[in-house]
Amino acid sequence: MTIAEYCIFGSVVLYLLTIAPIKWLGFRDYDNSKPRDPAFYHDAIRSRALGAHQNGVEAFPFFAVAVLLAEFRAAPQNLINELAILFLIVRIAYVLTYIGNRPSLRSILWSVGFIINVAIFFLPLIRGSLRI
Repeated sequence: MTIAEYCIFGSVVLYLLTIAPIKWLGFRDYDNSKPRDPAFYHDAIRSRALGAHQNGVEAFPFFAVAVLLAEFRAAPQNLINELAILFLIVRIAYVLTYIGNRPSLRSILWSVGFIINVAIFFLPLIRGSLRI
């Protein structure tokens, strides 16, 4: 497996770890028979953690497809790996800024992450012009 493929797995782990501690820390209020009960998420931090989690779920498919497409189309693997690691780092920072209630920085990080995904997606188009 490539580093970028491990980053795909890391992206899944990140969005799961975004919400799991919140549920664990709020075990007294959390009812596993109603995991999507809106009342549990009325607390501001819980609400932001849920938003970060949901955004992670939304961002995952494009990232996974971009990495796999770039690999299947023989884009330079070292660039795919580097961009995938960078994406994961940006996503970690995104989660921290989301939970930490820093909306402007969060939006900037989301945009950077999206641009990284677009770059990975289009790497196969430029593979011939790169001397790597």
